[in-house]
Amino acid sequence: MISDVLADTKDKMAKALEVAKEDFATVRTGRANPLMFQKILVDYYGSPTPLGQLASLNNPEARTLIVTPFDKSALKEIEKAIVAAPNLGANVGNDGEIVRVTLPELTQDRRKEFVKIVRDKAEQAKVAVRNIRRKAKDDLDALKEVGEDEIARAEKDLEATTKHHVDAIDDALKRKEAELLEV
Repeated sequence: MISDVLADTKDKMAKALEVAKEDFATVRTGRANPLMFQKILVDYYGSPTPLGQLASLNNPEARTLIVTPFDKSALKEIEKAIVAAPNLGANVGNDGEIVRVTLPELTQDRRKEFVKIVRDKAEQAKVAVRNIRRKAKDDLDALKEVGEDEIARAEKDLEATTKHHVDAIDDALKRKEAELLEV
């Protein structure tokens, strides 16, 4: 029972870490990165659909991204969704076949704003990890047929796992901050 709780907890914490890294990838640095656009939701025939499912994304230059829709009828909706995306400030244009997105150069103030956004995302991920820990601790406390020593040992493992994942989030945050502040 204890091993099941701990294994489930490790899986959930690993997923929270992956979500945090994906969120970090959506925050813009100096370069146009296709990952920034993957989670943009496009109103495609009445349902919000991630841009990555509607088009191919590639970046021929450092600050330019070309979006090639699989369905040309979605071109206008894709363009609207990119323009409406927060924290991009991109110049968007289409030629009837593709959408060309040009990202402006980042100012120092804008970089600091993005660092604040990334720190907030990191804090949300840490809260998620801590909530997973709390749920696992409650599950461990609910086990009746297990001895107190085994529960105490499992709680130590739980704390070590939590610390490992929080440290991993902090490391990813430091890398992203350095990337954002690099001129």
